Amino acid sequence: MGVKVDLQTVLLLPVHLLVWLYSLLTFLPWYFLSGAQQKRALAKRTKAKSTSDRPEGPYRSVDRFDSLAQMDFAGKDTLDKLFNHAVERFGPNQCLGTRAVLSEENETQPSGKVFKKLILGDYKWITYQEMDVIVSHFGSGLAALGQQPRSTIAIFCETRAEWMITAQTCFRHNFPLVTFYATLGEEAVAFGLNECGVTHLVTSTELLETKLKNVLPQIHNLKHIIYVDNKKISTEGYPAGLQLHSMDAVQRLGAMPENSMREMVKPTPEDLAVIMYTSGSTGRPKGVMIVHSNLIAGMTGQCERIPGLGPMDTYIAYLPLAHVLEMTAEISCVTYGCRIGYSSPQTLSDQSTKIKKGSKGDCSVLRPTLMAAVPEIMDRINKNVMSKVQEMNCVQRTLFKLAYNYKLDQIKKGYDAPLCNTLFRKVRALLGGNVRMMLSGGAPLSSVTQRFMNICFCCPVGQGYGLTETCGAGTITEVADYSTGRVGAPLICCEIKLRDWAEGGYTSKDKPHPRGEILIGGPNVTLGYYRKDGSINNDFFVDEKGQRWFCTGDVGEIHADGCLQIVDRKKDLVKLQAGEYVSLGKVESALKNCPLIDNICAYANSDQSYVISFVVPNQKKLTAMASLKGITGTWEDICHHPLMEMEVLRAIKEVAASSKLQRFEIPAKVHLSPEPWTPETGLVTDAFKLKRKELKNHYLHAIERMYGRK
Repeated sequence: MGVKVDLQTVLLLPVHLLVWLYSLLTFLPWYFLSGAQQKRALAKRTKAKSTSDRPEGPYRSVDRFDSLAQMDFAGKDTLDKLFNHAVERFGPNQCLGTRAVLSEENETQPSGKVFKKLILGDYKWITYQEMDVIVSHFGSGLAALGQQPRSTIAIFCETRAEWMITAQTCFRHNFPLVTFYATLGEEAVAFGLNECGVTHLVTSTELLETKLKNVLPQIHNLKHIIYVDNKKISTEGYPAGLQLHSMDAVQRLGAMPENSMREMVKPTPEDLAVIMYTSGSTGRPKGVMIVHSNLIAGMTGQCERIPGLGPMDTYIAYLPLAHVLEMTAEISCVTYGCRIGYSSPQTLSDQSTKIKKGSKGDCSVLRPTLMAAVPEIMDRINKNVMSKVQEMNCVQRTLFKLAYNYKLDQIKKGYDAPLCNTLFRKVRALLGGNVRMMLSGGAPLSSVTQRFMNICFCCPVGQGYGLTETCGAGTITEVADYSTGRVGAPLICCEIKLRDWAEGGYTSKDKPHPRGEILIGGPNVTLGYYRKDGSINNDFFVDEKGQRWFCTGDVGEIHADGCLQIVDRKKDLVKLQAGEYVSLGKVESALKNCPLIDNICAYANSDQSYVISFVVPNQKKLTAMASLKGITGTWEDICHHPLMEMEVLRAIKEVAASSKLQRFEIPAKVHLSPEPWTPETGLVTDAFKLKRKELKNHYLHAIERMYGRK
């Protein structure tokens, strides 16, 4: 009887032999010369421990166990002092960079839709010294227009250099800055502006014309609008008494001797620095009150987890600056002398939607060393790269998988695979090829995506956990920690404890690790939510030692080495008709690993016996599957075809089984959405968190259909 030999296996034998010989010859020299032994020891060390003998904590970092850190630079206890310190140290260095738009072209897609494509120039930079002058003049100009110290001023603008210039201006002149996401609805913005009694507003001409103009009559105290672009604006159609100014004009006003010599009221650590309105996943936006000392403590904790942060670093800024993660990241970069190059999700890479084919995206031009991202963006990068791998020929695909699996095996042991890194050069080039560290925040990052980023981008991916209410500070994984699915140990500025949540079945007595609702305490915990009526914020409390705490609503588990893992969310818990509790967030996190799914929202009614889901499918994979099944038509036709729903459900069940979901947790029916969920649709927040109430209202008819019109 003949023996059937797999040709691919035969062809790969020399490759396997080569890899084995390479490992044998290079491992020991690499192991001792690269400091791998010390890195493994750091990865396995105890990173935090309880300050009491109770399993619920509080837990503190072992690197700052006796007291919590409040500032990084002695005496620099307000944000204006931090910026002045940076100007003194890094004056002539490049600080903020922006690419000019050289031309715009309309490109018609096969579907008939017209997309605007951009051709962008090189980055143009302003130095720390130049920024210092702009900040002084802009602040004096605002004061000349009647802006008072300790009176709020608002910014409603996209992420750009002028946003950070405005923020530093407000910190220096003691103008508490009220921030709004650029994608926040106009009614929500009007609500926030009225709640804070804002008289001056900084915005862009686009947002002014498309969003603000309609609601300006509803905003009672507003007297001055400053637009950051150098565009001409017609004053027609604006309320009487409202004055419009360009940012340049306000700077020129501030440069006049009679205004530039105006005395400033400097902030104290207890003065309000920011009122940050969070878009939130439910209800009206909430304004979180943040004082100078809160932000400085939070950034002190964050920066301690980024080794070597300094003037050699370049940070790419594209996430919303009205999000606490991006704002603190950029202020930290300015403090440590880094360059910040501005970008957007539509121009980030060569393949981004607004970049003309053949021209360079922002990452290729800037070549950043540091980058922050939300899991949604990392998941997208992962799926795009793996989809390109499927298009490779058999030999290329096999070599990629061999290198991927070999490096995965090495990383799991706490090692690296320098030989494989050269094979991932093209993937690394997607983000400029120079990224040395990425930080993920905003939502849990799947283990699969985290490993993919580690392997293909050849850099550590720090996963962080924090909230606006804690200045974005809570935990961040250490660079040496090669585990996945965890968010690291408490930062040196705060401590964490767990509170039993009996209804959800989480207690400090759980085995193998204590679990419960996460409470964060420390100098980074903010004052609470802005309320005109002074009503009490129940999510905040002060303990017997005078320390502030915030009750997060997230459920965590503390591992033996002191690292935190997020396991659930109190608000995501639904009780089914038969009494089973389903965590919607847990279901979504597991099913996002399905290759057919780009995004998913699980839903359940308490008077029903099963879970349903809304899914944004992966267009490339689902279209290919439809073609195999003989289904033709538009993308909408494919999504609405019953057979495609069945195929997605089948894929969901396979992933659910491998993720060990319970039978009652697995969605029994699915609705496929041809339209992706973006902040612009109002169905997700700017950090791409699901807005469950809006999604429910949007898919009411689909819910009725999936629940049999009940």
